[in-house]
Amino acid sequence: MVETPEARRASPVVVPIRSLGPSHRSRIATHLLALDSDDRYLRFGFSASDEQIGGYVAGLDFDRDEIFGVYNRKLELIAMAHLAFSQQPEHRSCGEFGVSVLKKVRGRGYGSRLFERAVIHARNEGVDLMFIHALTENRAMLKIARNAGATLERAGSETDAFLRLPPATLDSRVSEMVEEQLAQTDYQLKLQARGFRDFLASVQDVRQGVRDARHKSAG
Repeated sequence: MVETPEARRASPVVVPIRSLGPSHRSRIATHLLALDSDDRYLRFGFSASDEQIGGYVAGLDFDRDEIFGVYNRKLELIAMAHLAFSQQPEHRSCGEFGVSVLKKVRGRGYGSRLFERAVIHARNEGVDLMFIHALTENRAMLKIARNAGATLERAGSETDAFLRLPPATLDSRVSEMVEEQLAQTDYQLKLQARGFRDFLASVQDVRQGVRDARHKSAG
């Protein structure tokens, strides 16, 4: 069963997840290019080259699909998810989910939280069937699907997961608005903090330059 907004709000772990737009394209590319060959294989179903990842990022349609991300305090995109909406008229109410998390931050529940965020958005957009296509060896992705109550169908080296979503409610719409606002605020605070750290670093450089000049003059 999909975790309800009420249950999620009761969780002590808060992960700010914000929607990403075209201005984040370069950070998305940096995130995906940081994946090693094994992680690229699990994320895309093949060992994507740098050029193929570049093509994927360039082809992201931010008007059609939804991209979610988790930033750390250094504004490094450490986890991201792609919620793709079907463009076929007969499958308009379907969405496909894909996720990637940097190796250094695995085990913190970012993949699950991104999935929950995507589910809420999908429900609010009228999607009633979430679809995940993963390699059977991608145990982390399949665990997320299984824990959400998805039906898994294995076909050799690949597994499809299907999750029926309940219709949108006032609570799901308000929850998404609140989560997005919190994430936007968190991002702006991190942006300001990074700017302040850069300012302090520049001040230290100037001070060091003055000290060096004094030593040379004294010598």
